[in-house]
Amino acid sequence: MRSNMKIKMLIATKDNHYSKSFSDHISEFYSDKIDICEYSEQEGVSESASKKKYDAALVDSRFAGKFDLSIVTMPILLWSDIEPAELPNSAAQGIIRIRKYQRISSIIAGVFEHLAKVSKTDSGLGSKSAEITAVWSPAGGVGKTTAALACATSKAAEGKDVFYLNLEDFSSVPGYFHEQGKSISSVFEMLDTQSGNIKMFIQGISCLSSGIKYLCCPNNYEDMYILSPENISDLIIACAGLTDELILDLPCIYDARTKKAFETAGKILIVTTPDSSANVKLAQFKSQNNAFEDIKEKVTIIINKNTTAADNVLTGAEISNVISLPLIDTGSPRDVYKALSKIDFS
Repeated sequence: MRSNMKIKMLIATKDNHYSKSFSDHISEFYSDKIDICEYSEQEGVSESASKKKYDAALVDSRFAGKFDLSIVTMPILLWSDIEPAELPNSAAQGIIRIRKYQRISSIIAGVFEHLAKVSKTDSGLGSKSAEITAVWSPAGGVGKTTAALACATSKAAEGKDVFYLNLEDFSSVPGYFHEQGKSISSVFEMLDTQSGNIKMFIQGISCLSSGIKYLCCPNNYEDMYILSPENISDLIIACAGLTDELILDLPCIYDARTKKAFETAGKILIVTTPDSSANVKLAQFKSQNNAFEDIKEKVTIIINKNTTAADNVLTGAEISNVISLPLIDTGSPRDVYKALSKIDFS
């Protein structure tokens, strides 16, 4: 497969209604990533498979034994409770199985995930280079994640492709997004072993809500600790290649991994509040290890829950770029960040 070409996918099933629904879904949502061919007759699929190299083939049991699956990079069996589970051709045993009757988006995610493990190129993924914004605070409880999601939502409202990447040990993702999928921990495993196509794998397991792509929280909070600064860099670069805007939600610590994230980011939003304790921590960060001097030109201070003029709030840093976010009186985290998304974060 040549880099950045569409994934060539074949679907072979005698269920014409299913095949058409699948093809229509691809045309509507994945036309820039997948080139699909559908067949309901054995003769057509056998002839096509002999002439054209497919990256992935989704076939039901009545087709799987009828042509040479070895010519497909990733053959996948579509199985269901109402169709035979065993394949007639013993040579085809052991191929990957995906449940046929489920959301088509979940099937496509599975295809990307499995193909990522054997693919070394970026077919079907396009070639993007996101603007990267890191959102961080030296103090907890200041609304950092709310600010990050407000920024992401504002970018999505502009019609941009947005990816929100939460790198906190205790992820806030479940509190803001209802849809859950495969954990980001599976990405960590690939990064740790340096195996497969990380970018394609992320494409396959990412979820979408309100125009924002995201990865679900780690299985365990310790999972984040297996990542080295280099792993963080690889992860950010892979996500940046899939979107226009990448929003990084970083933990409230400053270590080698945070430093690496700051280095990759084109813009850094440091979140604080008007209370003195948050500003004391910001002042400490500014004065220690020359870290602040290294990123100063990228920084915008976000003053959250502000009830006074921004220039009357002690920020603990001499930064001309300051954005003031008003206090939103609601108990719903979703309502808060959506209300704040009307703020201009540029």
